[in-house]
Amino acid sequence: MPTLNRSQAEELLAFAHRLADAAAKVTLAHFRTPLSVGNKSEDGFDPVTEADRGAETAIRALIEKTYPGHGILGEEHGASRSRDGFTWVIDPIDGTRSFITGSPLWGTLIALNDGERPVIGVLDQPFLKERFWGVSMPDWREAAIETPEKRLSLATRACPRLADAALSTTTIEMFKGLEREQFEALMSRVRLLRFGGDCYQYGLLAHGFMDLVAETRLAPYDIQALIPIIEGAGGAVTNWQGGPADQGGNVVAAGDPRTHAEALEILSSRT
Repeated sequence: MPTLNRSQAEELLAFAHRLADAAAKVTLAHFRTPLSVGNKSEDGFDPVTEADRGAETAIRALIEKTYPGHGILGEEHGASRSRDGFTWVIDPIDGTRSFITGSPLWGTLIALNDGERPVIGVLDQPFLKERFWGVSMPDWREAAIETPEKRLSLATRACPRLADAALSTTTIEMFKGLEREQFEALMSRVRLLRFGGDCYQYGLLAHGFMDLVAETRLAPYDIQALIPIIEGAGGAVTNWQGGPADQGGNVVAAGDPRTHAEALEILSSRT
């Protein structure tokens, strides 16, 4: 696994912002315009547009030009092998359903994985002009949101009890079988439940406005950029058994370790 010092991490974070800028030029040109929508699924609806593919193409071109030894894992154009241990994990539009219906609750996700875990993450919502970013390294842990007017440090809020928590998920339809039972058990214990957030709900958790996000069937590119943001803000992201979440699957994010522990007890139950 390659090691990063603070100076190198700052350089790569600045580059991640450049990638987000390149993607925004593509996505904003298509948002709330007539779009042809394709379907990547044979047994359901998994939408894709020219904005998804074009934004990822722009990101990949800049990585290949600037850091040709770095690998890339993207939702739309697959994987290229890393030659130096670093891999960029990207979802050009997380929340394509939101994108094609005109809702601003989508974002571009960009993560840098050091070969072991994501250490830098960016969530960019260019229509709202909000960019969340985070770093999660042994000697540098920080998260912030930037707008054209200001930059604010992010910190999750205290929530000592699950009964006081605000819980979010993109859609209850993602939960099947036992997972549906576990999620319904969790949502029956919280104070407030919200749907439809896609990646933006994780930014709100890091910002201190949500307490829990629970989802399932995520891909690595759906979650890796969000891990450094939430960890940098003081929260935690794990799978439902409390292990690493970077490969996706069943994921729970929490702002307070006490609420996280209560949620895990429910979500890891097999009864």
